[in-house]
Amino acid sequence: MSEPAGLQSGTTAATVELEQLTKRYPGSPQPVVDNVTLTIRAGETAVLVGPSGCGKSTILKMINRLVEPTGGRVRVGGEDVGAMDPVGLRRRIGYVTRASGLFPHMTVAQNIALVPEMSGWPRARIRARVEEMLDLVGLDPVEFRDRHPRGLSGGQRQRVAVARALAADPPVLLMDEPFGAVDPVTRDHLQGELIRVQGELHKTIVFVTHDFDEAIRLGDRIAVLRERSHIAQYDTPESILTNPADDFVSGFAGGGAALKRLSLTRVREVDIAAYPTLTVDDPLQEIFNKLRASVTNEILLLDQRGRPYKWLRRGDLMRAKGSLARAGTLVNDTVPRDATLRDALEAVLTDSAGRVAVTGRRGEYAGVVDVETLMNTVHELLEADRLEAMETRHALEEMRATQTHAEQEGEGGGQMT
Repeated sequence: MSEPAGLQSGTTAATVELEQLTKRYPGSPQPVVDNVTLTIRAGETAVLVGPSGCGKSTILKMINRLVEPTGGRVRVGGEDVGAMDPVGLRRRIGYVTRASGLFPHMTVAQNIALVPEMSGWPRARIRARVEEMLDLVGLDPVEFRDRHPRGLSGGQRQRVAVARALAADPPVLLMDEPFGAVDPVTRDHLQGELIRVQGELHKTIVFVTHDFDEAIRLGDRIAVLRERSHIAQYDTPESILTNPADDFVSGFAGGGAALKRLSLTRVREVDIAAYPTLTVDDPLQEIFNKLRASVTNEILLLDQRGRPYKWLRRGDLMRAKGSLARAGTLVNDTVPRDATLRDALEAVLTDSAGRVAVTGRRGEYAGVVDVETLMNTVHELLEADRLEAMETRHALEEMRATQTHAEQEGEGGGQMT
């Protein structure tokens, strides 16, 4: 059986279409998934969010035929998955679960190489792909490739699971509450890593969660599901926050829409200041001179790989008697350019100086964002919400007035007749 065009190796992304998709289990009075029609655009992250038991995980499993639909169909890249070999289909769709699903007797490298090996890739290509995938998810290949899952933390196992799911370069990635079993700090980091990885790869991702904050942070579009997967609203996070379709959606989204929208804006979208920097290898006199000339009263010292290392202020070197080892304050927190403004605001608020260093993909220095910039953005979001709410209210009032006028004219016409 030839490989469908939409699922060929190297295809960046593919559209996923659900057409009147239904799943009914024997003996159940109601279907778990009832007549769902939904289109997920190629290259987008679509998040299915809803209460427990609404069928969102069942939808995910019907896409790769771990669960067979009772009715309707799924198309991936224009191809009906019901006509495909299910084993071959699953090899071409990445799948990450809450429990990672790594094989404990295999090394990290063997787990990642599994699908490429089954697909007949040459050994040299597989080795290179394993290294590439570990690097992509932020794990040092030298340190991690020969380790076993039992020797990894929960967050590291999930990173390896993502690397394995992406190893054969699938156009579609299914993620079923992949970060639900890790602690909040690790979960936050993994979400940030997924945002970064998606920014590089542009896969089609279908992500299941019950956490609306996670949904608005990760999703290009969100499907808010009721019981039996009835779609209450399918829209962008911004639209759902500012114009919820009904009370169910509004209640599920919760309050604080303007602050939630901080999760929709990336650090790269705001003004990142260029702080004066030097490296640990620069002469002390040059560091002195730059500190004296700095209008910010401080400089950022970078390590030998160009990563933020220490904040140095005037007087630090004098108090430390000219020794860089004892001078300044270590950089304890940074945010990547793909981080959300919410991440940046949390980092800034825990820093007494009210700023945080911004980094690139490999941790290299990219600039600094401060509390003033972030607060200005918050005010802009609040003002945008206020104006949009006013426009919506005025539009509704005009629509009601027009409707009332038309009804009155209709009644008058009837009397004349």
